[in-house]
Amino acid sequence: MKTYLDIDKWDRKDHFSFFKGFNEPFFGVTVEADCTIAYAEAKKRKVSFFLYYLHKSLAAANQIEAFKYRIEGEKVAVYETVNASPTVPRSNGTFGFSYMEYQPAFNDFYPAALKEMDRVSSDSKLVPATSNENVIHYSALPWIKFTSLSHARHYDMSDSIPKISFGKMYQKDTIKLMPVSIHVNHALLDGYHVGLYIDLFQNLMNETL
Repeated sequence: MKTYLDIDKWDRKDHFSFFKGFNEPFFGVTVEADCTIAYAEAKKRKVSFFLYYLHKSLAAANQIEAFKYRIEGEKVAVYETVNASPTVPRSNGTFGFSYMEYQPAFNDFYPAALKEMDRVSSDSKLVPATSNENVIHYSALPWIKFTSLSHARHYDMSDSIPKISFGKMYQKDTIKLMPVSIHVNHALLDGYHVGLYIDLFQNLMNETL
């Protein structure tokens, strides 16, 4: 379900008009997330750490309205919920695209997401996931402790979907850290909104049972 923003009453109307015409309207930042508590929780629950932090990321994005904005021509759609379209690795070193619907409770999200990972990992075709614009494009690079990241993009195609990537978790003293890259369309979001997401994601990663 979606509605449409009243752009004339939007306090970012001028920002939207300014950045919408850019050849490259996306900007990105890379931060380090503290995974110490989240990793321990995933191990305690005996669940996939990837799906555990993916759900935390989706929960954060669904609590920040700007992450649910999508550009449709001259309009801005506001989706009620955004889901995940993450890449899933395969044993031959390639990957496939998946689609996972967001559920507020991890116990509701996990079984279907795990089934989708199994489906994609056992397939051999690179077929984009069947989904609407109400997704976030996710990727994981568990082999790389990156400090910055860029994305392949088709500039002739309109794109306003946020892209979030996770890198290799590593140990620093007693803390487990993981690089996280967030790329968003500047016509819809500013650094302020990305900062809200980063803080909320970290708070959710620090939750325990």
